[in-house]
Amino acid sequence: MLSKVLIANRGEIALRILRACKELNIKTVAIHSKVDSELKHVKLADQAICIGPDSPQQSYLNIPAIISAMEVSGADAVHPGYGFLAENESFAEQVENSGFIFVGPSIKNISTMGNKVTAINAMRESGVPTVPGSNGPLNNNEDSIKNAAKRIGYPVIIKAASGGGGRGMKVVTDEESLIDSVKITKTEAKNSFGDDTVYMEKFLQNPRHVEVQVLSDGKGNAIHLGDRDCSLQRRHQKVIEEAPASNIPEESRSKILQSCVDACIDMSYKGAGTFEFLYEDGHFYFIEMNTRVQVEHPVSEMVTGVDIIKEQIKIASGENLSLKQSDISIQGHSIECRINAEDSETFLPSPGKIDSYHPPGGPGIRIDTHIYAGYTVPPNYDSLIAKLIVHDNSREAAMIRMKSALDEMVIGGIKTNLALHEKLITDETFIKKPVSIHYLEAKLKK
Repeated sequence: MLSKVLIANRGEIALRILRACKELNIKTVAIHSKVDSELKHVKLADQAICIGPDSPQQSYLNIPAIISAMEVSGADAVHPGYGFLAENESFAEQVENSGFIFVGPSIKNISTMGNKVTAINAMRESGVPTVPGSNGPLNNNEDSIKNAAKRIGYPVIIKAASGGGGRGMKVVTDEESLIDSVKITKTEAKNSFGDDTVYMEKFLQNPRHVEVQVLSDGKGNAIHLGDRDCSLQRRHQKVIEEAPASNIPEESRSKILQSCVDACIDMSYKGAGTFEFLYEDGHFYFIEMNTRVQVEHPVSEMVTGVDIIKEQIKIASGENLSLKQSDISIQGHSIECRINAEDSETFLPSPGKIDSYHPPGGPGIRIDTHIYAGYTVPPNYDSLIAKLIVHDNSREAAMIRMKSALDEMVIGGIKTNLALHEKLITDETFIKKPVSIHYLEAKLKK
């Protein structure tokens, strides 16, 4: 087992990692920017090291500073959490070249799955269903691009191979605007990701976003922890997630879950990972794989009883996967609301001091957060400040429990999106059945 883990992140996920390490009797090192000195996990860690100014580029994205902190602290591993450097191939490589352990997949896995073109090709070879597309990057031949679009069928979507977070995408409905759209996306991709590689896919009209959580030890052992529905999104950013995904035929579900497990074994995947799919008209279409722990991992933990962070750490320690698929059973239903420091109407960030905080309680309620009364939310980072998770015997019961939890939750002094969640959890359409990825955007425009 690892002896000391440096947590290369902040906020709720950093605290989540610290708690898992404590339960495994592993010492922790918290790195932080100057503005983050009062974070809860910084106070609780065995060691704390300030690695730079408030700017992410000078702190949480500063690879030399993080590796120096590992050397000074005597840490033997680093857990990147999500965001920041979690899927950065260069960071993982530099960590390993410096003699430390990266809690995550191999550099090869990160490289393959970090580029959407190579990821799709790898999944196609493993038998995972993919969206009809260009089957590779688009070249500069306009006739070739037009022929590909005709073969796929309009509407199509142009995507940046190195894109993420909803950036580097453009929907095209006709041939007239195709070439200009490709050029615009290539320029945006170059500016945002340093890579102008783009590819083309069929644009599905009203799909759901369904993903599969996996654990694999890179030694031929892999399992899934069921699926999640993450369709309630705004600007490609998830707002509410739930597990399991509802209204999916069990035959289709079983087939896609097994295909993800098989793909992990095929590529000797190591650690936790998430296969993301668009689901429409009974068909799954692979879109990408996240080679890290997801923000929404708690809903999978709630329905399976598996601690995903602990399993990540055990696998990184060199242990074989301790769980078999027969050990996993999906119990009940779980829902997660992402609580952000932002206005519920304008969605503008709302940093500032929290003068009062009252978390909900009771059976089946979990809150993952780093905030407390007196804590000041800085303007420098993502606005996520808490994740409210509930679990109950059914989706209907979980919805009712979430409404009760939201009614009870109080965060004073700053604006939050609690009001938006209260509206969504009582939305009749959302309550009755799962919705498509376009539902929330359309609802907000009314």
